[in-house]
Amino acid sequence: MSNTVIKVKDLSKRYRLGLKEKQAETLIGQIGNVIKSPWENLKQLRAMSKFGVEDESVFWALKDINFEVKEGEVLGIIGKNGAGKSTLLKILSQITEPTSGKIEIHGRVASLLEVGTGFHPELSGRENIYMNGTILGMTRREIDSKLEEIIDFSGVEKFIDTPVKFYSSGMKVRLGFSVAAHLEPEILIVDEVLAVGDFEFQQKCLGKMDHISKSQGRTVLLVSHNMGAIQSICTGGLVINSGRVSYCGDKNTAISYYLDDGNNSIKDIFKNDLIELINFKIFSNSCSQILNRVPHNLDFEIQITFNSKIGKKNTIVALLLTDLNGYKISTIHVKPFDVVEGENEFVLLIEGGILTPNNYKWLINVHDEYESFFYFDNVCQFEIYDNGSEFYKWSNIDYGKLFLKYERIK
Repeated sequence: MSNTVIKVKDLSKRYRLGLKEKQAETLIGQIGNVIKSPWENLKQLRAMSKFGVEDESVFWALKDINFEVKEGEVLGIIGKNGAGKSTLLKILSQITEPTSGKIEIHGRVASLLEVGTGFHPELSGRENIYMNGTILGMTRREIDSKLEEIIDFSGVEKFIDTPVKFYSSGMKVRLGFSVAAHLEPEILIVDEVLAVGDFEFQQKCLGKMDHISKSQGRTVLLVSHNMGAIQSICTGGLVINSGRVSYCGDKNTAISYYLDDGNNSIKDIFKNDLIELINFKIFSNSCSQILNRVPHNLDFEIQITFNSKIGKKNTIVALLLTDLNGYKISTIHVKPFDVVEGENEFVLLIEGGILTPNNYKWLINVHDEYESFFYFDNVCQFEIYDNGSEFYKWSNIDYGKLFLKYERIK
């Protein structure tokens, strides 16, 4: 049984926000504020360090977080911007102190949270490698044995003796990840900072994280908005929403929670002066159940409902299917129809067995021959998953995005 290397119990972190000062509407009031300002500033300074009263200035970045990570696991931490993911990683990296709760960490931690984190700008790349290794408790001989491998992986060998302050953000990320991954920490913590690098280097990093977890038994915590990366290398998923854990467990279930919070329908407001999108839902063809995870060989239906403030003849609804990185997969142009003033609804049947297991999203464009009336991206996200068909006898293989239907004729 694997040992627990990270244990988080009832973890909370709160901040006091700066509030906008109230401005007096009259000249006399403004003069009074100037006279009272020293006393008011002193009271405000004292209040900033006190959290006894829960008022509008108190913000809970994290609230009652509980989870465990075993040795060798790769935990994907996902959630919307502002959910508290980066705050959690800073606490685990011991950059920030928690307000309450307990953290147990067994092993050396290497973190890559922000571009250039841990680098001294005046030192060269080579000198920063030695500095980071020393911080991790490694001897010079240990660092020497890894030096060439670190430089080669980073791809910045031409600039390794140049001060880091002259590096681009991409170069800093390359060197930072290479240092963090090769200096043998028991726990590697990586934030969304990898998105700064180019696609080829991102894939290289993902492969490295997968290797060190499976072959070397190290633990990885990865924050990413790339669901493909979460699905390909993570062994589990943690979903954070508004500072709280929404789900912790199976990575596919975690992705489903993140994509649609357990209900595959639009939650944001998609509207303009002419049209408001009411519903964009994916249904099982065999039952009237809303889906956010669709078996790859199952037919499914898309139900679209919108209100229009005007009637319009010969209107086209175009749907663009992309992956979560925005790469185009396919386009649907619904046969022209007459939009009526008020509610409009139509249902499309999509044949199964064409899309490979992956995460996808829809873009919708309502237009006629001359102009577009309604154009919004990411109106609905969903997942196609492997349900054990004959196509998936081999796991961890990238099958692309589409199945080509074929017939052997010889």
